[in-house]
Amino acid sequence: MQTLPRVETARAERALQILKAAAKVFARSGFFNSKVSDVAREAGVADGTVYLYFKSKDDLLSSIFSTAMDEFLLSVRHQLKSIDDPIAQLRRFARFHFESLESDRDMAIVFQIELRHSTKFMEQISTAQLADYFQILREIIEEGQKRELLSPKLSSKFIAKIIFGALDEMATNWVISHNNLSLTATADPIIDLLLNGIRDRNVSS
Repeated sequence: MQTLPRVETARAERALQILKAAAKVFARSGFFNSKVSDVAREAGVADGTVYLYFKSKDDLLSSIFSTAMDEFLLSVRHQLKSIDDPIAQLRRFARFHFESLESDRDMAIVFQIELRHSTKFMEQISTAQLADYFQILREIIEEGQKRELLSPKLSSKFIAKIIFGALDEMATNWVISHNNLSLTATADPIIDLLLNGIRDRNVSS
C-alpha cells in the first residue's frame, strides 16, 4: 500500500480522533442532546477545529457510520477469503458483526440507537454501504445454495434480510440491556437456529 504523505496521515488521524470523541458523546448524551462543542471538548480540540473536518453535527454522525462500515466491509471480506465452506462463512460473518460492535460499546450505541432516531437521517445514509453488506451475505447464501447446503426455494435476498434482522435485534437487545454477557457468543446459536429451525427433529408432528 502506498504510504500517505505525513500531512494527510496527520489529518486522517485527527479526523478519526474527532469521530471517536463524537461517538462517545453521542452514546453518553444522545445525538439530539449533544453539541459540536461537546465533541470538541471530548476530543481536546477547539470548536472551530471540528468544522475544519466536518460540516455539522449531522456530518459527524454520517461519518461515524461511513467510517465504521468501510472498515467492517473491508475486514470481513478479507476474513472470508480464507474460508471455503459457505456455512463456516456465515458463522464468521455473524461473529465478526458482533465482535465489531462488542469491541466498542459507544459505537454500538450509536449504530443501534442514535442512528435510528431520525427517519430523515436513515434515508440519507450511505445505501451503497448497506447494499455491500447485503451483497456479501447474498454471495455466501447463493454459494451455499449452489452446493446444496442451503435450500434453493428461498431467495438469497430474503434470507439475507432474515439473517440481518436476527443479528440486528440481538445487538440492540445487548446494547439496551446493559449486561456483561458476550454478544459474540450468541452468533453461532443464531446461525444454528436459522439453519435448523426450532422444531425438534426427534419429535413427530
